[in-house]
Amino acid sequence: MMAWFRDEPFLKMPRMAQWVTLLLVSALLVLLLEWARLPAALMLGPMLAGILLETGGGNLRVPAMLYWGSQAVIGCLVARVISSDIVSTFAAHWPLFLGTMFSVIAASCVLGWTISKLGILSDTIGVWGLLPGAASVMMLMADSFGADGRLVAFMQYLRVVLVAIAAAVVARFFYHTSHHATEIIWFPGGRWGAFSETLAFIFLSVVLGRKSGIPAGVLLVPLVLGTVLHITGMLTIELPPWFLAASYALLGWNTGLRFTRKILLHAARALPQIILSVLLLMAFCGGLAVVLVKTAGIDPLTAYLATSPGGVDSAAIIAASTKVNMPFVMAMQIVRLMIVLMIGPSLARRISQFVRL
Repeated sequence: MMAWFRDEPFLKMPRMAQWVTLLLVSALLVLLLEWARLPAALMLGPMLAGILLETGGGNLRVPAMLYWGSQAVIGCLVARVISSDIVSTFAAHWPLFLGTMFSVIAASCVLGWTISKLGILSDTIGVWGLLPGAASVMMLMADSFGADGRLVAFMQYLRVVLVAIAAAVVARFFYHTSHHATEIIWFPGGRWGAFSETLAFIFLSVVLGRKSGIPAGVLLVPLVLGTVLHITGMLTIELPPWFLAASYALLGWNTGLRFTRKILLHAARALPQIILSVLLLMAFCGGLAVVLVKTAGIDPLTAYLATSPGGVDSAAIIAASTKVNMPFVMAMQIVRLMIVLMIGPSLARRISQFVRL
């Protein structure tokens, strides 16, 4: 691996050749992960391919508009399956659910404070890097409050990768596919009108999400509006498998290509401690999932995905590819994201004060 890192095999390769290589390696990894029956292979394969290319000296980035569009697609994917049943579920167990969400946030803050207090990372980098939510949003918020955005980005995306892989492995053991799996029809016909309406809605959602100034707006705006329009019958959300696969790949590439050589070199000194802190947070969230299973009767995989400290988009993709209660998973993830967005800045400031004492 170190030889790969030093040799920079993609450094002098033209950008078009890099894109072709990225596509081919992504396709190969997707086939291998599908063969291993890992859920979310269509996201994990491109993510791993992006990491290999970037650490090998590549210099690609997913165009911003395509990345925003792929997030809006995930918002529509969630909106299509949300129903009023989730409200009654929350109403019956709201103290437990809120307690679970705040426990995850508290654990991430304690681990972040510990990293900073021990001098592994300076100031509030550890706090911002471990706060669960949308990685890109946490990175931007950290930058605006004076933290080193490079290390925050590295911690956030490393956590997303580790959580996504762990969640896919857990799903592999709890979700058993039959030997005669249903064949996917990649290009279904007859619903082009609904698909055209969905595309127009996605484009409008991206514009509104960007102009609204809401953190993670390109994900949350289509999710909220799409849910309302879908439940009221005003919009039929049509997302063909080929379209979802392309969106999953874009999200995977966006994460994988963030692992630049400069960031890796910058974070090399603290890498073991960063990985350990992420694993501890994941273990804590796994314990909370067990509590949900025992006290609320939630199935293990749903509980694990709902409490996992990864990104909302990766949780949605894994949930969509398995037989779990997706509305429940996304409700937990989104409410937690909202809480982090509201209290994250003040938490980081207070923890920074404690670190300096």
